[in-house]
Amino acid sequence: MSKPPRNIYARVLDVVLAAICVLSAAVLACAMAWPETVGNLNVVAGISFTISVALLIYSRLNPDTVRARQSDTILKIASQTLACFQEGFDIPTAQKVCHLLLPAIGAQAVAITDRESILGYAGDDEEISPGGAPIRTKATHATLEDGKLRVLGTPQEIGFPDSIKGLRAGIIVPLTRGDAIIGTLKFYYRRSRDITETQVALAEGLGQLLSTQIAAVELEQQTKLATTMELKALQSQINPHFLFNTINTIASLVRTDPDRARMLLREFAVFYRRTLENSDDLLELSREVEQTMRYFTFEVARFGEDRLAMDIDIEPGLESVMVPAFMVQPLVENAVRHAMPQEGKLEIHILAYSEGDDLYIAVSDNGVGMDAEQRRKLLRPEASKGLGIAMKNINERLRGYFGTESRMEVDSTPGNGTRVTMFMKDGLVED
Repeated sequence: MSKPPRNIYARVLDVVLAAICVLSAAVLACAMAWPETVGNLNVVAGISFTISVALLIYSRLNPDTVRARQSDTILKIASQTLACFQEGFDIPTAQKVCHLLLPAIGAQAVAITDRESILGYAGDDEEISPGGAPIRTKATHATLEDGKLRVLGTPQEIGFPDSIKGLRAGIIVPLTRGDAIIGTLKFYYRRSRDITETQVALAEGLGQLLSTQIAAVELEQQTKLATTMELKALQSQINPHFLFNTINTIASLVRTDPDRARMLLREFAVFYRRTLENSDDLLELSREVEQTMRYFTFEVARFGEDRLAMDIDIEPGLESVMVPAFMVQPLVENAVRHAMPQEGKLEIHILAYSEGDDLYIAVSDNGVGMDAEQRRKLLRPEASKGLGIAMKNINERLRGYFGTESRMEVDSTPGNGTRVTMFMKDGLVED
């Protein structure tokens, strides 16, 4: 039976402390009204009230607690907004996202825009801010021009029309795709003193999160329309199940191991960004392996070091060889997803070596293996789902980049693991 997360214990402790505060306050009130009846209980009640209030304040203001709460909030929002964006980035989706964000940051209103119009709006004055309406504020136009985060303390700085009176302060965060500014995320407040440094940091983090997710959605839409093999490879890497599993793993570590959670969050941001950026024709083998190792870090965090291990053996001098992106990581991912035994440790080995001008990269494991029929199905043209789509895609790109003599070979038997070898004819010959 799994243990409940520590944040549940923290919430129970807060409830208990609050109950002690209320009970102690009631005893003190009775002591003032009927001192003879209560007697010395007022001393005990006073001490209990003071200690419980102090512990509540410490619990709420302790920096580690605050950071853990912020991380937990971001991770929950990430999971929810990712599910929304699977339907596409449009006015209904933006409206859903605004309603998800509104309670998270304590603002009076939340808005999302593109470069010309309001896409979503939730909170005060929602009825006069429909999706599709043109952008009204000067500060939003300014952020769309220079890409700077703005913290605004007066209605004049915001540039709202006279019809909107209640919102007098705000935070405007640019939404970006690469170097391009594609919109804004905005949080509005009644007073400038309602905006704290924590809220500014949280708003900036949410802006970066939405920018990444919007980019992922747009790339996924491109894969449905484009026929290039690079975009197909990229699509296979934006795996919602992997993202959800990683988010949940990090969330579980926020309180139990906050240092490791912060490290994984940083690595997750780098991993996702590199996944979106690595659509180049070719990249260095060392970068492909580095991204694979980053992916494997998340899987080890999820399953544990007693269940997963990987070692890498690259022939000296091959680190700078140019190879297609997303060749090694999908094979390691498939091993984790399909080859892990019920008990014991799955060990994965990555090997890169040369023979003359030819390059070989092999990914092997000691997992459950597969029979001959399963092996034959992997590289057939009709293999269009699960393990087959990634294998077929890699095989096609090998032949596309290095000629028809290049190929992928699969060697596997049930119970004895699997070895996938990629052969790149003249892979060491520079064009």
